[in-house]
Amino acid sequence: MSTETAPATVSASKATARDAIKENLREYGLVLALIAIMIFFQFTTNGVLFKPVNLTNLILQNSYIIVMALGMLLVIVAGHIDLSVGSVAGFIGAVAAVLMVDYGFHPFLAGLVCIGVGAVIGGAQGYFIAYMKIPSFIVTLAGMLVFKGLALWLLGGRSVGPFQAEFQMLSAGFIPDPIGPWTIAGVKLHATTLVIAILIVAAMLWSALKSRASRESHGYDAEPYGFFVVKNLVMAGIVLFLLYMLASYRGLPNVLIVMGVLIALFVFVTKRMTFGRRIYAMGGNVKAAALSGINTERLTFYIFAIMGALAALAGLIFAARLNMATPKAGQGFELDVIAAVFIGGASALGGIGQVTGAVIGAFIMGVMNNGMSIMGINIDWQQVIKGLVLLGAVAFDLYNKKKA
Repeated sequence: MSTETAPATVSASKATARDAIKENLREYGLVLALIAIMIFFQFTTNGVLFKPVNLTNLILQNSYIIVMALGMLLVIVAGHIDLSVGSVAGFIGAVAAVLMVDYGFHPFLAGLVCIGVGAVIGGAQGYFIAYMKIPSFIVTLAGMLVFKGLALWLLGGRSVGPFQAEFQMLSAGFIPDPIGPWTIAGVKLHATTLVIAILIVAAMLWSALKSRASRESHGYDAEPYGFFVVKNLVMAGIVLFLLYMLASYRGLPNVLIVMGVLIALFVFVTKRMTFGRRIYAMGGNVKAAALSGINTERLTFYIFAIMGALAALAGLIFAARLNMATPKAGQGFELDVIAAVFIGGASALGGIGQVTGAVIGAFIMGVMNNGMSIMGINIDWQQVIKGLVLLGAVAFDLYNKKKA
């Protein structure tokens, strides 16, 4: 009897492991793609990509794209599009410059005013889309032209700057190191960054164990324990490596802390809050969502207001990085933001998309930009390659949906 059940048990366990691998390959396919792209450029750039200073620059160069990608994810999941985010970011940078340089506003007060203006701009566009039923493509295309023109008018064709040191810290500053530097194997390290890295990894592992225990307690299938351990150790190792590299330079950039807080907030909103679940329901079937009692007009208004506020924050980050506001600031940002969300797995039809996917998609675009620039590839060919990657990502997503 035991000889008959043993092969069945072995084959069942193999099937379970196989299913777990397939499921996690779909879930972590973007992470694997990002790792593969980074390894490729690490070799083709002769090791420049993984240098601590370059990794830090990679974060700083893509911070404003990631911030806007969070809002764009909500917009696209809801079944809309926003073409105005680049122009709004550039316009808000101009507003911040005029307030701080020409009128002497304190950076914190100017930042609050600018984010409020961004939310009003987004809300105004959301009103036309939600209540006047004008397609989002048309409204935001008009917004792109309007705010590009307003930025040129406000700056008078000139670049305005420099800004106060406190404002520059938003994009060019790093967290302090009250613990003091540690020296490990002859390398001077930012101790506070290392402590934060350990806490992040501990939180990741604790959350994974808690989630697994919750699934098992409710009777859901859990992946094989060995696979679970290997997967989480690999993810923890990646996080530790990246934060160690940052610690060996100047530590965590201030803007990375801002990004981390926003990412955590949007993950919570989309996964745990009724507001987030309603966005997915509306994007999946707007008529069914309305019939179920969801106020789709008000929800659309809020989504675009959030997008406007995030575009404003991105404009402040970009202006702080340049240390001036320029008439051409924000040009083309909307293309990188939309591409990041689609590469991250969002559906062009709405209803599908994840925060982590959008962030990884933004980093994929950023690594490609950075790596191709280091390799000396002309900007025209960079655009061609990025366009092909975007097309391939969307085609792959549609192929998987048809196959499923």
